[in-house]
Amino acid sequence: MATYNKKGFKSKSNKLDSKKNESTTAEVFETLDQSASRTEQVVSKYQNYIIGFVGITVTVVLVLLGYSKLIVEPMSNEANNELFTAQNYFSQALINSEKSDSLFLLSLNGADGKYGFLDIISNYSGTDAADISIYSAGMAYYHLNDFKNSIEYLKDFDSDDEILKALAIGSIGDSFAELDQLDDALDAYRSAANSSSNDFTTPKFLLKAGNIATLLGNKKNALKYYESIKVDYPKSAESFLIDIQIEKNSL
Repeated sequence: MATYNKKGFKSKSNKLDSKKNESTTAEVFETLDQSASRTEQVVSKYQNYIIGFVGITVTVVLVLLGYSKLIVEPMSNEANNELFTAQNYFSQALINSEKSDSLFLLSLNGADGKYGFLDIISNYSGTDAADISIYSAGMAYYHLNDFKNSIEYLKDFDSDDEILKALAIGSIGDSFAELDQLDDALDAYRSAANSSSNDFTTPKFLLKAGNIATLLGNKKNALKYYESIKVDYPKSAESFLIDIQIEKNSL
């Protein structure tokens, strides 16, 4: 039987496969070279625009960081220092009934070279101190019986603190009630009650809404507000005598 020496033997099929693989590889590299070439052409063509865009982006970021560091922070610190004096007058007014009017006016207008709430609002817009001053100014005007100005300032107040926001809306309701605009007062009390759900502000303004609804002769709505206090806020201070109100409006 004949014996064949197979060392170094390669079939025709293997040679064809090898050539095919080489051709495919060459095509892949050719495609990559073409893609790279096109990319280089695009980058070359638009490089001024690309560099300009990156430059503008970096500049904007640096400007914002610089603005925050060099302008916003110092301005906020100044505003906070001014706010301390205004708030001090406001706090004194709350405990000194004899001089309350003059102290509330000082808290609004400032004294001895120090800003009041109105100056802080005008000069430090956008700072936390200005936001607090808007609320405080509204409350100062309320205590001075200037209910229209109280409403105007409190309407401009906004806060992420749900309780403080509810108190501001509720105080708008108080001002409307003092002006005998009961429908507006009722709307404000409802908004205050709905703006937050807690045992402090919510039953407080539900009770006020119920009382105004009663004055307006709408016992059905008044009963709804009173019953909400009884069912949803049984541990609140307003719930202790709520049965009397419910009984009055059930007749």
